[in-house]
Amino acid sequence: MINLYGLNRNIRVDDFSDQYLRFTQDQPANFDATMLELIRHTDESDIHYASRVTHVVARGISHVEWLDFPAQQFNQLIPIWENYFLYFMGVFSGIPEYERYHYANYHRSLERGIGLCGDASMVISQLLNQQKINNKILTFPGHVVVVASFDKGEQYILDADFGVVVPYSSNEIAAKSTEIAKLYLDAGYPMSDFEFFKSMYQQDFKVWNGVQHFITKKYYFEILVYWLKWPFPLFMVLFATFMLYKIRTRQRQTIVATQN
Repeated sequence: MINLYGLNRNIRVDDFSDQYLRFTQDQPANFDATMLELIRHTDESDIHYASRVTHVVARGISHVEWLDFPAQQFNQLIPIWENYFLYFMGVFSGIPEYERYHYANYHRSLERGIGLCGDASMVISQLLNQQKINNKILTFPGHVVVVASFDKGEQYILDADFGVVVPYSSNEIAAKSTEIAKLYLDAGYPMSDFEFFKSMYQQDFKVWNGVQHFITKKYYFEILVYWLKWPFPLFMVLFATFMLYKIRTRQRQTIVATQN
């Protein structure tokens, strides 16, 4: 019954007022429209596709203040009608990652319409994987981006959290940090972000081979619990029916034995 109820519910909430957002006018784009924009155009090059979807993903995910509001307000705590396994993990496990959950599956992340840099990077990494575009997730102190590799050895840094495409390789970013930070200014972000990214791109980073490597346990656990979401209650119904049948059979046998 919980699952059936969830079929008619939307995990994206209606209220994305500016008071809840890190950036003004950052309401997420319509989910269906976003999914259409993510379809690759005919004869679209790898570089053009990767650059374009970086902006599409940035528009499709709203940046709420992740810890400032109740976890239920934006469905950071996964509702019981969406997936009761994740809901009970969030309520009873005491693990912060489940109390305010970051989806591994890019489709669900875009459908909910909220996220941070790690969410945006996981989304675009999976989109690039679908197009067989080689990419890695890079984690810096305080931020996460994706580096995509193209023909002839070209590399771009894709920041789908801010919607900024950096036309430099991972080996160049430390030396080009000032030029990169200016790209964020040109995109409309304030001087404080310029200073942050100027410093950040000079820092050491870790390299992750996709979402499976980035959040290995959660990635496979999420696949499992969404797969079990329907078979588990069906199994319980069948088990209960079987047990009821056995009880009634015993009752009939007892009645017959008593009569004899």
